[in-house]
Amino acid sequence: MPAVLNTTNLIMNFITPERVSLAVRVVLILLIGIPLIRLLRGITRKLVKDRLSAQSEQLIVRSVYYISILILLITLLNEFGFKLSALLGAAGVFGIAIGFASQTSFSNIISGIFLISEKPFMIGDWVQIGQTVGVVDSIDLLSIKLKTTDNRFVRVPNETMIKTEVINITRFPVRRANIEVSVSYNADLPKVREVLMHIAATESLALQDPPPVFQVVGFADSGVNILFGVWGNKDAVIDLKTALMMSIKDRFARENIEIPYPHLTLLSGGAESQPLLYNT
Repeated sequence: MPAVLNTTNLIMNFITPERVSLAVRVVLILLIGIPLIRLLRGITRKLVKDRLSAQSEQLIVRSVYYISILILLITLLNEFGFKLSALLGAAGVFGIAIGFASQTSFSNIISGIFLISEKPFMIGDWVQIGQTVGVVDSIDLLSIKLKTTDNRFVRVPNETMIKTEVINITRFPVRRANIEVSVSYNADLPKVREVLMHIAATESLALQDPPPVFQVVGFADSGVNILFGVWGNKDAVIDLKTALMMSIKDRFARENIEIPYPHLTLLSGGAESQPLLYNT
């Protein structure tokens, strides 16, 4: 019985009018503040929609959202007795350490500002960064978010974007599907050109203006290398390249145009031995 009384006394001593009043104020601040932040974010999104670029709209909306959260956090800390001046004083004490620790973050922020002002790509563009290819999902102050073709999420720091070569795959409405074709040295090149041009002319996904490209690019060990480029709309360039390669294989087989493969000749035995031919 005394233990129960002691517990009751501790609870009664803890639940004071001041603490009850504090709890009520904190709950009210949260109940009002959180919906208000969401409302401000929605209003900001509507105000900037279709008036700025997609990344600028996203940056402004997120800035308003983060500033609102910061104001709400400062309000809550103030209710708990933490004064802003004391927080600034504490920040001054740890400022140097935080500065060294956050150098990368500041570098990413500055790089993000340069990216937003330069606009090398937009949200929705397909880009290649190193070996990674994906669609730009968001452009933030610290990083770029990509979604790859196999539905993976990739985060690239803005500082890396500034230092690395970035290829914007869908910047222009028309792209060229380049196909490297190799034919035998015995092949009739004018006939090969005629066949390839006919394939391009009959492909529904291909554009005839600009005209297709036929270029002999070199002589390899096994045959003549040809660059065959056909223009198409950027949204259909992958399907265009696939259709062209299937047509090339089929037409070359029907026209008896040989696509060579490497050969390796090995000599076995003495001087009178015959060469043995192997495919590799």
